[in-house]
Amino acid sequence: LVRSYVMTHLAALGYTAFPASSAAQAMAMVYDGFEFDLLFTDVIMPGSMNGPQLASELRRHRPNLRVLFTSGFADTTAFPAGQHGTDLLVKPYRRAELARMLRLVLDARVAAPAH
Repeated sequence: LVRSYVMTHLAALGYTAFPASSAAQAMAMVYDGFEFDLLFTDVIMPGSMNGPQLASELRRHRPNLRVLFTSGFADTTAFPAGQHGTDLLVKPYRRAELARMLRLVLDARVAAPAH
């Protein structure tokens, strides 16, 4: 239901979005060369991988990947504060907040990570 809600808002804002039902499906899309501009993921996800872990794995293949995290929990210790190209949208949020954060992350300059 949450994914459907977000997809509706993204479409209403004029974005083309491609949902993934799991971290594994998102990773498969990247490994298959699927092109997209931003990863929008929850910090806490079902399964063995959380959102920051997913972002970290995907950045191994796309170092400049922009990421927008979302979370409804006050404890966001899993969120990689200060990591390039990332930001946090706290739930619950309105469409206007989603639109603002998407533009903020998409428009930000992203430097390649230091090795």
